[in-house]
Amino acid sequence: MGIPEGYTTVTPWIIGQDTAGLMDWLGRAFGAVELSRLTGDDGRIGHAEMRIGNAVVMMFDAKPEWPATPAFLRLYVDDAEAVHAQAVAAGGTSVTEVTHLFFGDKVGRVRDPYGNLYWIQTRIEELTEDEMMARLADPEFTRRMEYVQGADFFPGSTTQAPGSTTQAPGRKT
Repeated sequence: MGIPEGYTTVTPWIIGQDTAGLMDWLGRAFGAVELSRLTGDDGRIGHAEMRIGNAVVMMFDAKPEWPATPAFLRLYVDDAEAVHAQAVAAGGTSVTEVTHLFFGDKVGRVRDPYGNLYWIQTRIEELTEDEMMARLADPEFTRRMEYVQGADFFPGSTTQAPGSTTQAPGRKT
């Protein structure tokens, strides 16, 4: 039996206070398709599944007394810029603009209205380990990594790295 058809070895769960709202946002932001939804007599979603690309994401409503547990998910897509823009247009907040990084991916991050964070990535080139190491010595690629790694995922929190910024390299404030 093993892995059911349409699933992968690892299937993420997103647990929050408004699964119905999240499902709507995922549809608008990423073209996610609802596979199932089980709603209890109290109106709370006890289990739901959506397909994003070739992956299934499961979700349910947390109990009110549970602490927030934001999910961090990476989506590989054909066009990171277009999907990033679509996620922002759907009501997400850009955490980092799409940035070409040393390992051959373009990466941008968006936080959804429910506090979950999405790495939106497109592989644009295959590099050898030597090529990646050379790029790590390139000041431009170093600035790009500092920008991405220094982003404030959760504004107002006390966990932001000292000296971090959310301004993309090469952009003026």
